[in-house]
Amino acid sequence: MTDDMPCGRPESDMPAESAEGRSAAFADSAVPASAEAARKAELAAGLARVEERIEGACRVAGRRREEVTLIVVTKTYPASDVRLLAELGVRDVAENRDQEAARKAAACAGAGLDWHFVGQLQTNKARSVAGYAQYVHSVDRARLVTALSAAAVRAEREIGCLVQVALDAPSGSVGERGGVAPDGVADLAEAVAAAQGLRLDGVMTVAPLAGPLAGPLAGRPRAAFDRLWEVSTALRVAHPAATMVSAGMSSDLEEAVLAGATHVRVGSAVLGDRPRLR
Repeated sequence: MTDDMPCGRPESDMPAESAEGRSAAFADSAVPASAEAARKAELAAGLARVEERIEGACRVAGRRREEVTLIVVTKTYPASDVRLLAELGVRDVAENRDQEAARKAAACAGAGLDWHFVGQLQTNKARSVAGYAQYVHSVDRARLVTALSAAAVRAEREIGCLVQVALDAPSGSVGERGGVAPDGVADLAEAVAAAQGLRLDGVMTVAPLAGPLAGPLAGRPRAAFDRLWEVSTALRVAHPAATMVSAGMSSDLEEAVLAGATHVRVGSAVLGDRPRLR
């Protein structure tokens, strides 16, 4: 599974043993100082490689490096890695499952991090997510807007929301991995903009996978991200402050930067191969 790809079904639909099995992947046991130093060096090297890639893409695109924010996707990695990333200057991290994200956010309180929720989200998890996330990238239906709004008001917080766009979804439908079809973006954005406790910040997508059901953009990330930029441009006519364009992962961040992405979501290219889940 790629860096920020939403799970095949919302996290609360996963079997209980799956969620518990994941706990070993990010449990924080005592780490010897030498091992921690070695891991910090690995993370620094990964960040440097990704930084070089982003800078290179910005040069080709004629963009300033400051125009692109790196979000490190830390799903399945331990909270100790998140704290090391904070020490290395990372300020934006992302998760796609509430159970894991809530635990890590609590463990890393005070580290000066902004937490981005990027996975499919069920309405009954909105209250939990509203407790720690500064941004939710996966808003794709009106019921979720209502639930997030109520949770944000209850928590006395403002949450930045991105409309997830399923570029391969037929008109009027929702994508298999979440997201609303492009023709549904305007109405959903209006709902977010009108909701208390929420702020409409922009749009997000995952490039469609290859395969017969993925549509004409399958396997063509640059074309997909160009299409997302068109959606963003149309959205900004009515909502000029909704400037975030969240796109691109470890395998296609250059294409996203070239197409105008303001935020790239990168996991394995920074942190290494993901721990095998039990």
